[in-house]
Amino acid sequence: MSSVIAVTADDLAVPLEQHLVRTVATLEAYGHVVALVPPEPADPVRRRMHTLRAALDSERLAIVPVDLPPLAGALLAEQLRQLAGTDLGPGVLAGAARLLSHYLYAGALLGSVAKLDRIDVPVGAHLKSLVPGRHFAAIAHPEPYLAPADDSAVPAGPAFVTQLAVATGQGVDPGWVKGPLARAWRTQYTRNVPLPSDSARWWGTGRLVEFVAYIADVGVLYQVVTSVRRDTCGWCGLEVIGDQCLFCSAKVDGRVRTPQSVTPTSTGSSSARAIER
Repeated sequence: MSSVIAVTADDLAVPLEQHLVRTVATLEAYGHVVALVPPEPADPVRRRMHTLRAALDSERLAIVPVDLPPLAGALLAEQLRQLAGTDLGPGVLAGAARLLSHYLYAGALLGSVAKLDRIDVPVGAHLKSLVPGRHFAAIAHPEPYLAPADDSAVPAGPAFVTQLAVATGQGVDPGWVKGPLARAWRTQYTRNVPLPSDSARWWGTGRLVEFVAYIADVGVLYQVVTSVRRDTCGWCGLEVIGDQCLFCSAKVDGRVRTPQSVTPTSTGSSSARAIER
């Protein structure tokens, strides 16, 4: 069984030698590790993981860049940990990170957009954010969206069954997220979660409520992943999805179907075993 970790800025506070020892222990316990990191090559978190991989000289550590807000990245890691308890191998699990990210709807209710640089912010929105009490609905994934939060104008949501994770920061009431947004997106359940430590930096303000609509049923996740083509890496022998093995970086002949061709549906029961926690 593989281990899945979402690496954040908090990990940089750990001395490199200690981080190396911790990674070695994880590899010995689980065999393979899938590390989700920010997409920017120069990001200190991503560079730290590449340093660890080089020091270990191991092909059992996959570094997978994901371009997601902090809460969405944490939930993606949670989904992959659930799938790690099934019969999916580490190569498929690593490739599933990119596949499943297409089914995350990630955004935030913001009290200010003055420092928001992840989404294009019109000049008018900057001016409106100076008005006390004005809040903005921002969607970063899968399609960017920014507009004043309004009960009658809610951004388009997923067309499949989801749950809604909500993390509340400072100075913003989550009522719009748990009310109009949750109703418009037809989420089955609203789950309160802690705000990730990177969220304020990522969204440009600590005055926010971050939210993510995600597939919670591990059986549906398993269905999505197993519905795409799998190939065998000619170098390390792992079964993979996609055109590259994310552990040894070897190119793989064969193509995976596009995620858009798979429509997840709620089955009401799991066709895969969820890891117990």
